[in-house]
Amino acid sequence: MKFDTLQQGISFYENYARVSGFDTRLYSKKKRKSDGKISLKYCVCNKEGFRETPRLHAECKKKRPITRMGCKARITLKLINDQDNYVIFSFQKGHTHVLTTPNSSHHTQTV
Repeated sequence: MKFDTLQQGISFYENYARVSGFDTRLYSKKKRKSDGKISLKYCVCNKEGFRETPRLHAECKKKRPITRMGCKARITLKLINDQDNYVIFSFQKGHTHVLTTPNSSHHTQTV
């Protein structure tokens, strides 16, 4: 798929995620050195990765529940150099956790 702007690609993945039963977060990006334009953007499942260890220790003031489960679901949007459009460069749809059901989908973020 081709998108005119990066935000259109991000919105596409957020809508896909909401329908599929998970939330997303913006993960990382790479910029071109020549003009500073974003060349790669990663959007991941909100359960991607694992929490840093300091937040799990007893000396933390605010204890937070463990929400990250190492999920690999993500999309990578890549800038097409000659057209200034973005395309889906890679798409990983496998989740390592249970997705929300239609009954509990009101808990997910709305765009």
